[in-house]
Amino acid sequence: MIEKLVHINRVSKTVKGGKRFGFAALVVVGDGKGRVGFGHGKAREVPEAISKATASAKKKMVRVPLKEGRTLHHDGNGHFGAGRVHVRSAPQGTGIIAGGPMRAVFESLGVADVVTKSIGTSNPYNMIRATFEALGDQTSPKSVAQRRGKKIADLLGRGHGATAETAEAEAAAVTE
Repeated sequence: MIEKLVHINRVSKTVKGGKRFGFAALVVVGDGKGRVGFGHGKAREVPEAISKATASAKKKMVRVPLKEGRTLHHDGNGHFGAGRVHVRSAPQGTGIIAGGPMRAVFESLGVADVVTKSIGTSNPYNMIRATFEALGDQTSPKSVAQRRGKKIADLLGRGHGATAETAEAEAAAVTE
């Protein structure tokens, strides 16, 4: 598991005798192979807050389909609160072009090439939630073909202005 600490915030509670300080931690956890989750934990001590956040992140992991195990299948948008993010698939060798909290998500996910843009807020909680919304919309050609009851070659072939017969002929030529 890849665990990334994204943000630690010192929070205080005012009580009769003064202020009681605690810590809030935001953690992203992933397996580097298409599963990722984020969690939030609060405690009086930093290590305890981090362990709570990590446990929460492991419980809330989601699977994201990856293209060739290195990038996203298609572009996507997500927003949460004032945070808006745009994620785009990228050619090999591009690297992870993402800021702060979004970088932690993609590194934990196992994405090697992606271009992102964050608009609206720099609040790490909202940026991560918006990123997860964008990743939740990702679908693979395999799942789309299965849902429509077609072959993957039919889906990919039609996108290039070809008919189903030429797509099947191309697929047969590739396998030979």
